[in-house]
Amino acid sequence: MTKQSFIKGTLILLAAGIINRILGFIPRIALPRVIGPEGIGLYQMGWPFLVVILTVVTGGIPIAVAKLVAAAEAEGNEARAKSIFRLALAVALLLGILFTAVIFFGARWITDHLFTDPRVYFTFLCMTPIVLFVAVSSVFRGYFQGRQDMIPTALSQVMETIVRIITVLAFAYWMLPYGIEYAAAGAMVGVVAGEICALLVLILYYRQSRKQRTPRGQIGSHRSLSRIANLKQIFKLAVPITGSKLVGSGSYFLESVLIVQSLAMAGIATGLATAQYGALQGMVIPVLMLPSALTFSLAVSLVPSLSEAAAKNDMLTIHMRLHQSLKLALVTGAPFAVLMYVLAEPICLYMYGQPGVGSMLKMMAPAALFIYFQAPLQAALQALERPGSALMNTLIGSAVKLSLIYFLASRPEYGILGAVIAITVNIMLVTTLHWHSIVRLLHFRMQLSDFIKAAFCMAGTAFASHTVMQSNWISDGFARFFAACIIGMIIYLLLAILVRLIDRNDLFRVIWLGKRFVK
Repeated sequence: MTKQSFIKGTLILLAAGIINRILGFIPRIALPRVIGPEGIGLYQMGWPFLVVILTVVTGGIPIAVAKLVAAAEAEGNEARAKSIFRLALAVALLLGILFTAVIFFGARWITDHLFTDPRVYFTFLCMTPIVLFVAVSSVFRGYFQGRQDMIPTALSQVMETIVRIITVLAFAYWMLPYGIEYAAAGAMVGVVAGEICALLVLILYYRQSRKQRTPRGQIGSHRSLSRIANLKQIFKLAVPITGSKLVGSGSYFLESVLIVQSLAMAGIATGLATAQYGALQGMVIPVLMLPSALTFSLAVSLVPSLSEAAAKNDMLTIHMRLHQSLKLALVTGAPFAVLMYVLAEPICLYMYGQPGVGSMLKMMAPAALFIYFQAPLQAALQALERPGSALMNTLIGSAVKLSLIYFLASRPEYGILGAVIAITVNIMLVTTLHWHSIVRLLHFRMQLSDFIKAAFCMAGTAFASHTVMQSNWISDGFARFFAACIIGMIIYLLLAILVRLIDRNDLFRVIWLGKRFVK
């Protein structure tokens, strides 16, 4: 098993994340054209409930496994690392089987009482097996991340995405003649197939890596006591993280229910409300999250890196890693936030054939940078054993979001845009609170000049993209849109080098690392 450095591990996950985002947009672009916004609404409506269940089942277990395995690695205690993995796997299997059965037998009651559209039942039923497969996969990923081997996670994600692309579109198209609700359910079966493939990749890689490791060490005469102690440590770390995530996922679930209920209160018909919800969650949010491939990679790599540095009380490394992560999030996320604001309507037109959805994307684009900062900040709080702070911040943001959804989305003059405002406020508030918690904990500071430089580059990008898009020198609309994106990105890169937001040596180093990674 190969252990990677923080930067190399991040690059591996980043490469996988970029591939997944690019490939993942194939069904996101094609599926709305096959089943329409209403079908997307049915496909998306059950996800928030599933996220809550997955949070309960997996929650903080992968992070706890990653932290404890990393600590065992630092001690050279191979037996303890294996014990932690097996205990976590047993817990995940037990919870996965239990909740899969509960959801399967309770599907009819849940869909009848919590959702406004009863057609979601078939999709909800088909997503049930995901719980068990994701529960087991999460333990394997936590184990590999603890050993700072990011290749299995990256490979499983890519394979899952490839299989999901084929199966989601194939099953949705195959079931479409039977009705939109069956087409949405068919798409969900494709998601299950992708999760099964990801788990198989992780199991095969684990079996292969076992042959490469040194023989297992002896735990000693207190082996059973050590298992109990390890189990206690897993729960001690996992429960607070699960609580923090549960607030976010529970808020996401309540958000989905509250949005469709509030739209009904505003006098919007059930079918239209389902379509509007599908446009928000199935079209706008995925575009907004596209650049988060980097921040997700940073967040995953940060946990073992910061945990190891904290165990050694190495504050210099903690500050350096955190600064690297946040500056990368700023530099890479800024141009995408600008393009999503300036080119919102053409993005939605050429991706989904729905230019009207662009108004929602434009409203949420200013919150994009806050999204990209949020993942590394939350990962840092968890790695530094401050999950309580992350929990409180998420709780405050969720309370504000749900209150705004109720008061705004239920008013006819706002409708779905009220939900957009509420989600945007939540993103900005939670990220700001996470930042405040990190500053108080570490006395961490970023240079104000970095933000000023980024704002200057963003302004130049916005002007260039807007000018190209409004000009008539290219008659074809898509070609003009493509040129606006490319020129905007080139201008951003040139300005970033000019003001030294990006160092030329760093740029060449990234290109060199990219070439080596490809080889």
